[in-house]
Amino acid sequence: MALTLEGVSKIVSGQTHIYPTDLTLHKGTMNVLLGPTLSGKTSLMRIMAGLDKPNTGRVLWNGEDVTGVRVQDRGVAMVYQQFINYPSMTVYDNIASPMRLLGKNKSEIDSAVRGAADIMKLGPMLDRKPLELSGGQQQRCALARALVKDAGLVLLDEPLANLDYKLREELRIEIPKIFEAAGSIFVYATTEPEEALLLGGRTATLWEGRVTQFGPTADVYRQPVDVTTARVFSDPPMNFLQVIKSGDQLLFGDGQAIEASGALAQLPDGPFTAGFRPNHIELEKHTDDAMRFVTSLNVFEITGSETFVHLEHHGDRWVGLIHGVRDLEIGAELAVYLDPSHVYVFGEDGRLLAPASYALAA
Repeated sequence: MALTLEGVSKIVSGQTHIYPTDLTLHKGTMNVLLGPTLSGKTSLMRIMAGLDKPNTGRVLWNGEDVTGVRVQDRGVAMVYQQFINYPSMTVYDNIASPMRLLGKNKSEIDSAVRGAADIMKLGPMLDRKPLELSGGQQQRCALARALVKDAGLVLLDEPLANLDYKLREELRIEIPKIFEAAGSIFVYATTEPEEALLLGGRTATLWEGRVTQFGPTADVYRQPVDVTTARVFSDPPMNFLQVIKSGDQLLFGDGQAIEASGALAQLPDGPFTAGFRPNHIELEKHTDDAMRFVTSLNVFEITGSETFVHLEHHGDRWVGLIHGVRDLEIGAELAVYLDPSHVYVFGEDGRLLAPASYALAA
């Protein structure tokens, strides 16, 4: 069983929402669509579901062209961030509704409903109406309804955004297991790189209507194919600075230089873009070859156990994620350190030329 998109695109009122896209998703797999708001995640899912017809290309289900087939004639379950329940029905009847439409018998429906309710922690609430539930409970009701539908394709569009932290973390772990056990093709849209990493599976990164990379989630994170993918798969986005390769040295804008070893040594002389993630910025030197940069501190934000520092370095704006609570002075000079093994190198066209050595070893 497979869902294949062949050259699908979507144009609305003259604006391109999805550029020509090819994707193949297989049975029993969990696939994450990762990108910022308006990157095209929902538009792509609506094409997958049959809610929208692409302007070009085809949608294939097990090799059969279903591009023009209505959503109600496909085996699809979809849950949105803004949950949808039937307000006049009880939670039990909401969850049971897709099975009743499929003509399942009463005992089969009852078993499936109670099992899904237990998974979603809704067992004591089956006799209530949705409006008697909290927002998180209503979303779990919508998820339970998708679970019992036994659909071949399950589409979840940021479904956990309205849940409390603890339940969200629990369901991030449980949801892939639940649907993969049923052999469904599972597609999960999110704006959060951390959520994509927790879900695992395979990830497609999206930016302004284009899929920039698709592959095993850990591989896409560790070896982004270009600057755009690196930005998408980092929160806060990856930091960048210009670098020049000269002989066996990599020269940075403020006079810093490191030896171009390994894959970096194979690069031709010339200008490149170096990238590094916020969590790799340090306020202390931990390795002998760590690079030291003098920056200006614009803003810092204490989030509890971590501190975000917003820095400026020769016109480049960086964000660092520092462990612990720090007492810093806004506007002051701040020395930061970077382990060279955490540096990615991109060409002038934005394509990855050398991944960080830590990523290759991971």
